[in-house]
This record gives sequence, structure tokens and C-alpha cells, in this order.
Amino acid sequence: MVNNASVKKLIKILIGAAWIDGKIQPEEREYLRKLAAQQGLASDREIKPWLYELRAVKPSECYLWVKEYLGESPTLEDYQKLIQAISGLIYSDGEVAIEEAKLLTKLQDLSLEQESTQPVRNSILNKIQKMYRSWVEVQN
Repeated sequence: MVNNASVKKLIKILIGAAWIDGKIQPEEREYLRKLAAQQGLASDREIKPWLYELRAVKPSECYLWVKEYLGESPTLEDYQKLIQAISGLIYSDGEVAIEEAKLLTKLQDLSLEQESTQPVRNSILNKIQKMYRSWVEVQN
């Protein structure tokens, strides 16, 4: 579900990803401002100080925003969308800083972890559903 709040969170993450190496490259700046304008968030009171580099974003803030954006039980698709969005920003300047690579790697690792646990989780849920249905049938 795409809504304004999730778009705003995503833009915050992208701004944080641009700052993660300590500075925003001109290409990243252009990319972010264009994206924020397209989403109608260029003049948002919360976004504006970071977007126009009036305030730097610490790596810890960026990682916190990622955690908030993904929520408690993100899907593989959630990770893939976030990785794709961050990759678009990171590659906009033609070079990938070590900190940017670390962020992408961490997300990809979490995505792979999610992918490997998804079948197990689905299997467990299916067994619980079967047990519940059996119990309901016995009660009737």
C-alpha cells in the first residue's frame, strides 16, 4: 500500500542514504530534490531541512528510519523495493561509497534472511491453521 506517509519515510531514508558517507554528491542532491518535488514533499517542514542540507543526517538516523519503514515483519518484496529505491539514489552519482555499500549489503542480507525464513513461517502458519480447523471441527 502506497500512501503519503510511506513515501515520506522512503524519501527520508533516501536522504539519509545520501548523507551516509558524510556528504551529498551533486547528482544525489539533484536526484533527491527532483524526487521530493515529484512527490509533493519538497517544501515539507520535516523533509526540507535535510533535503536542502540545512541539517545533516547521521547514519544511525538513517538505519532507524529503515527499521521504522520496514516495520515488524517486512516481506521480501518490502526489502526489494527499498533496495531498489536506495540503489537508484546511490548509483545516481556513478560511484558507491563504502558506507553506501554497507547499507545496501545489510539490506540485502536481511532480505536473504527473510527469504529463507518465509517458507518456514508459511509452513508453521499452515500447520497452525490445520490444527485450528481440526479443533473447530471437533467442537462442532
